[in-house]
Amino acid sequence: MDARVLDGEIIDTRLDDFRAYEGVRTRRILAFVLDYIIVALLTIPFAILVFFLGLLTLGLGWMLFGVLVPAVAILYIWNTLGSADQATTGMKMMGIRLDRLDGRPIDGLTAVVHSVLFWAGNVILSPLVLLVTLFSDRKRTLHDLLLGTAVSRTGR
Repeated sequence: MDARVLDGEIIDTRLDDFRAYEGVRTRRILAFVLDYIIVALLTIPFAILVFFLGLLTLGLGWMLFGVLVPAVAILYIWNTLGSADQATTGMKMMGIRLDRLDGRPIDGLTAVVHSVLFWAGNVILSPLVLLVTLFSDRKRTLHDLLLGTAVSRTGR
């Protein structure tokens, strides 16, 4: 067993250490802003491709504009949050990562479901989804509670 004692408390894993959650809420918000700047920048070359596809197909290809941003965002989340780093580029810059509480790694599907639940929560509750972090253990949001995940600092 790899347990250690910190201030009289037995800590079995990195996720049991309260220091891994210090400043996570602010870092999550900043990571969100950075990630969607990146998604917006990644959308530009795909939008150019869809534009020319629309010209070639006499306007039919332009229907792809309706799903362009969500498709780019899902591919971005799948390839970054679902990678071995378990963090998007913005999350890496902020020094946080997404962890499963059962210890298994985050896969692409879990990453996408996490993101879709986040957006569904925002549509219903607006930014009030962050209020859950004030009352939950490990500063978890509603979609974290539903999926059994937590965002923690990487350097702790």
